Amino acid sequence: MSPRPLTPFEGMDIRSLLDELAQERGDHPCLIWEPFEGEGARWSYVEFRDAVRRVAGGLHARGVQPGQRVLIHLDNCPESVVGWLGCAYAGAVGVTTNAKSTLDELAYFADHSGAVGAITQPRFADLVAQAAPALAWRVVTASDNGAPPATFTAAFEPFEALTGEDLPERPHDPWAHFGIQYTSGTTARPKAVLWTHANALWGARQCALNEDLHADDVHLVHLPLFHTNAQAYSVLAALWAGATCVLMPRFSASRFWPVSLKHGATWTSMVPFCVKALTQQPRPDRHSYRHWGNGICEPAWDKLFGVKTIGWWGMTETITHGTVGSAHRRDAPMSMGRPAPGYEIFVLDEGGAPVGPGEVGDLFVRGVPGVSLFLEYAGNPEATRAAYTEEGLFITGDRVRLGADGYLYFADRAKDMLKVGGENVAASEIERVISAVPGVAEVAVVGMRHPMLDEAPAAFVIPQAGGSEDLAQRIEAACVEALAAFKRPHLVRLVDALPRSTLEKVAKAELRAMLATEAEA
Repeated sequence: MSPRPLTPFEGMDIRSLLDELAQERGDHPCLIWEPFEGEGARWSYVEFRDAVRRVAGGLHARGVQPGQRVLIHLDNCPESVVGWLGCAYAGAVGVTTNAKSTLDELAYFADHSGAVGAITQPRFADLVAQAAPALAWRVVTASDNGAPPATFTAAFEPFEALTGEDLPERPHDPWAHFGIQYTSGTTARPKAVLWTHANALWGARQCALNEDLHADDVHLVHLPLFHTNAQAYSVLAALWAGATCVLMPRFSASRFWPVSLKHGATWTSMVPFCVKALTQQPRPDRHSYRHWGNGICEPAWDKLFGVKTIGWWGMTETITHGTVGSAHRRDAPMSMGRPAPGYEIFVLDEGGAPVGPGEVGDLFVRGVPGVSLFLEYAGNPEATRAAYTEEGLFITGDRVRLGADGYLYFADRAKDMLKVGGENVAASEIERVISAVPGVAEVAVVGMRHPMLDEAPAAFVIPQAGGSEDLAQRIEAACVEALAAFKRPHLVRLVDALPRSTLEKVAKAELRAMLATEAEA
């Protein structure tokens, strides 16, 4: 085994970053909570570090050992940030799960990760208890993201009970495990992307640099905290810069500008759905935003909102932006920027040769696993090995066009992957659920255009002989039970046959083209 390289974060971890910030930025606002209901709150850097440390002490008091996993199933709230970083401070591994998950999905996450405890909120409490009955402990927040708590019947301790002062010393190890996010790939079940503390610090530093974040910036966080975007692009980046995070329970078009103006927000990360919704809202004459981040550089809406959008591309596996635009120079509109510092980016044809200007190829990334790339897919060494070429390039599955101007332009996403309102969805995950419905002979799921979500799942189903009666309704019911709402098909169409390509594979491109033609008509 080859020796591990030195990282840029030797002798560091999330603890050392938070402790340094508490000392250097003690009284500066760190986290401001803006709920839709109930009282807001704020924490200075020293208050935030102390809150995180108390949660870490509470984990230790419950016997949680370094490296053990803790399920964190929450919508955005202060506890989602303090609990996530409290796990890291204690040396535990926060498993941040999609708050839209169904019972089947959550049970898989809890079992696969080997979680020993859970942090959740009232409206998810019974779901968590049913999905993971063997957990040693579980705590629940006092409210539902500021709103009055939903009623639940399972036994939980209050989140406030997760507190302690005793925390044993341990080395600051950048290679220690930090967190797990489950991400949809081309397999039927999401894979557990494992980050180290070096990964988290890399994301913090590189995002802060790419976004030109400074200590006086105010970063509005409204995207879900169980995703890389909010975790690295927003929270960790703001921490690295010593800036302020303003946290909302979720995106709200009607509240976006009032909250932004109230706190003088200078930065936020967007997805297309958010911007489309904001075009329908009144816009202020003045605001404090310097930049927005999104998947494309300098789109036409920048003039409408009076802001410069920095475009980027990244994945959970790349921690931060693999390609990015510039905070200070003009970028090619609608591009995804240029290769970001710290990565080697390749756009190759089917033979593995670099494409020329104007050509489309497959996107590959070279980095350092555990630092600039994820450490591994936890519990799945086969998937980890399959994620790289023989030359050690990470296979993104995305296709991009190399512009004559040197910028990169997104061309097509990974085969059988959909992007639904900013969420990655594997067609195979939906197909797994539909295939199990009695009366289904074969199913193919593709993306169809959607005016707000950009793309939505559509299922083409061949029924078994005599099995078509109420089949579509039973498929829809099965998807409601097993899939988060954003993964459920918007269209279930029963067909006699599916178009085929070579080796009798379903020609999904033809299905997508047919739906596009229907939409245009």
